[in-house]
Amino acid sequence: MSSMPVSVVDMDWDAFDPWRIQPFRHALLDHPLLQSEQLVELGKRCRGTTRWYAFNSDVTAGTDFDEAAQLFPCAKSAVDSLRDIGKANAWVLLRHIQADPLYRELVDSVINAMQPMIERKDPGLYYRAGWIFSASPNTATPFHIDRSHVFLFQVRGTKTVYVWDAEDTQVCSDRARDVFHMSHDLSRTLWNESFRQRAHVFQLSPGMGVYMPLTSPHMVETSNEASTTISFTYNTDATRRNAKVHVMREMLSHLGMTPPDFGRNPVFDGAAFAAASAIVVCRGPGGHPPACPSLRKKTAYAVAD
Repeated sequence: MSSMPVSVVDMDWDAFDPWRIQPFRHALLDHPLLQSEQLVELGKRCRGTTRWYAFNSDVTAGTDFDEAAQLFPCAKSAVDSLRDIGKANAWVLLRHIQADPLYRELVDSVINAMQPMIERKDPGLYYRAGWIFSASPNTATPFHIDRSHVFLFQVRGTKTVYVWDAEDTQVCSDRARDVFHMSHDLSRTLWNESFRQRAHVFQLSPGMGVYMPLTSPHMVETSNEASTTISFTYNTDATRRNAKVHVMREMLSHLGMTPPDFGRNPVFDGAAFAAASAIVVCRGPGGHPPACPSLRKKTAYAVAD
């Protein structure tokens, strides 16, 4: 395992492939901003904003991630749940922590340290963000996909992370990814218990982590202890191209056309990227939330949409 200039992440950077799942180790366990009392204070600062999301521990792997908060509301507020996450029967996400001045420094320190190694293989890093997950014992994070590359750091407690390859269309179809990139609609990203047999499975304990490429399907289950996890996400020139091709594919589907399998026809994918870039398609018809603002404009930090 090779080390970074700043010893935050320990992984084999020579073997790093931005489109392949890879485990790593990290040194964030004692960071002051990741201690429970500081997370409560961050939660207070997120009140009245869209920068938190929470649901109770009755969710399952197959729960619609976007509807979980409405289907399974928490008995306590997000702040009160964070105070006693071990007994709160809750899952709390503090979103876009880079919007908070203190936590932006944390996001920058981690991503800046990794950026030279990342960009050797995957240039054009932008749209960086941070996300903190606090979960009570025996709580699931529903099956879903994300719009960025993800470095997931386990800080406290233990959990099982199930991750599937980004190109596994038996678990998540091309059309499901098309719809997701167009309008962030997860309605076609559906869980099936048989998927467990196809997963890369990681038993994460404090100091461990896993890298997950753009739209790698994943699902998480905590153990019999509470868990704290932080993820650092970003996009690159390649993820932007990938997303734009998917957006154009979905536009063609709305016109009654059936595009070829993603990644199998370079001529089509190149034309789809050029067309999407020309018209700057960033919203699906009636879609909510809108397609990622990163397709419209490359910004250093992700936008809390």
